[in-house]
Amino acid sequence: MGGDELAAEAAALKQKIKDARKEVCDTQMINETGSIEPLKISLRIRKTLRGHLSKVYALDWASDSRQLVSASQDGKLIVWDAYTANKVHAIPLRSSWVMTCTYAPSGNFVACGGLDNLCSIYNLKTKEGNVKVTRELAGHNGYLSCCRFLSDKQILTSSGDTTCALWDIETGQQTTSLVGHEGDVNCISLSPDGNTFISGSCDTSSKLWDIREGLANQTFYGHELDINAITFMSNGMNFATGSDDATCRMFDIRSDQEIACFGGEHIICGITSVAYSKSGRVLFAGYDDFNCHCWDVLKVERAAQLMGHENRVSCLGVNDDGVALCTGSWDSFLKIWN
Repeated sequence: MGGDELAAEAAALKQKIKDARKEVCDTQMINETGSIEPLKISLRIRKTLRGHLSKVYALDWASDSRQLVSASQDGKLIVWDAYTANKVHAIPLRSSWVMTCTYAPSGNFVACGGLDNLCSIYNLKTKEGNVKVTRELAGHNGYLSCCRFLSDKQILTSSGDTTCALWDIETGQQTTSLVGHEGDVNCISLSPDGNTFISGSCDTSSKLWDIREGLANQTFYGHELDINAITFMSNGMNFATGSDDATCRMFDIRSDQEIACFGGEHIICGITSVAYSKSGRVLFAGYDDFNCHCWDVLKVERAAQLMGHENRVSCLGVNDDGVALCTGSWDSFLKIWN
């Protein structure tokens, strides 16, 4: 078979899957939630975290719901105390072209990476009291777009080389390479049980992967442009994506379907980041227009707009206990809302 024949067969199979999905898609979220009262949301800025000197690109909450780590192109990784707005650690990076950062569930490590193609892991709890690089994980052939700890011994990364990878931190080796996307992988999110994760890509698709098997079990389509952000709901059955096509979409893993699309004519810019509230009723999304929109998931409508930044909202996250939202921006500030 020639290349053209294979491409035609692949296109036909994709269409078959699309048609089968359509056949079993008997409803949309919006059709089932008519009787539910709309949400009223009023969030205020409680703290502004000042310390970065350039664009903030990424943030991640610690599992204690008090500390968080942020990465900026000023070449610093800063660990903050969100209660006091004080810096706990300011870590100088070897490369200032950082795109992602993450906090280990144990609270012992933070990691980051970017255009250096490396995932650098820092130990916060050294005997000497200073923070230092414990590992630099080299193996990707493209920029590091996202990283997430499974434990102190394992970390998951995604890259512009179209792959995701699972690493053994102690040996510094890649244990699994996860191949399947046809474009840069921009974002990943771990399931609550840690056995699966989802990825979003420039190929406009998102995939559900089983870490144990190293395979993609499901692929979800719907977006028209790059997917920049992805997040699991706490139930592990749903996830949301944010894209350059100016929409967020919600997918259901059980029914293999898109069940809601959040957008409108009033929104014409891309989405950089997404996060659910603890209950899953609200989807927070950061936009290129300097705002954070709060979507009512059940009513599929905007419930509030958070205005406080003076440049693109590049990252956001809700802490584990669900009481605070943190937004980070190209204006160099992070803001804590509740």
